[in-house]
Amino acid sequence: MTLDQLRIFIAVAEREHLTQAANALALTPSAVSAAIRALEDRYGTPLFNRVGRRIELSEAGRIFLAEAQATLAMARNAELTLAELGGLKRGALRIHASQTIASYWLPALLVRFRQHYPQIELTLTIGNTQSVARAVVEGEADLGFVEGEIDEAELSVQVVAEDRIAVLVAPGHRWDGQAAVTGEELLTERWVLREHGSGTRSAFEGMLGALGMDGERLDVALTLPSNEAVCAAAMFGGFATVVSERVAAAYLQAGLLRKVDFALPARAFRLLRHQARYRNKASLALEALIA
Repeated sequence: MTLDQLRIFIAVAEREHLTQAANALALTPSAVSAAIRALEDRYGTPLFNRVGRRIELSEAGRIFLAEAQATLAMARNAELTLAELGGLKRGALRIHASQTIASYWLPALLVRFRQHYPQIELTLTIGNTQSVARAVVEGEADLGFVEGEIDEAELSVQVVAEDRIAVLVAPGHRWDGQAAVTGEELLTERWVLREHGSGTRSAFEGMLGALGMDGERLDVALTLPSNEAVCAAAMFGGFATVVSERVAAAYLQAGLLRKVDFALPARAFRLLRHQARYRNKASLALEALIA
């Protein structure tokens, strides 16, 4: 069994289509079919069911797929390790980060990293706290950066920066210019918030809980998937919202939103790593720039 055969099997299994797999691999359909047949014949196990002109994974194929993917991932890690022995002249670093971090804190750090290591391929994927943590657990990301708290046994969590979130409303809102807003008043307002799983929302609800308030009592009129969306809804819909002060700065400076006088404690930006996986040199180099 060769790595090429594994790559071909995985491509076909993921698509359940020979021609699509062949196109993705830049091979001919006959070459792909021959590789699959060679595996099946050698081990006497059908990996696919042929149903008319379609193919679908057999039960054996489903079991083998997980092993093949794990083997190919290990081979990629071995190749990456060898490539890095030249002193970070080659390599890749996959980062997943939640929105606020990815848009307002991480870019400057990535620019510095690029200046030091221009040959390292950087990829950044934006999600929310939950999706970032899942990507690190599943090996889709080398490092994750999140704003929310994480309770995941497979991950190492390190605080790397601090942030504050602010309550915002549009000019002319009843809280605009008010000397102070009480916790009970927060519960009488209509809100537009990020989705469940976002670091900003979970941090806000956690802060309310620490102040003795039940975040579930908030009247959430809209749930939207980005910082920009909740700010726009607050500007034009008369809702209150919460975002990082880093996000709020441009809106406040332009006079599009007002900051409400309600103090919230600081929150942490956290770096996530998998505790058991190999820490490549590129990830260690990025961590060193943070320190």
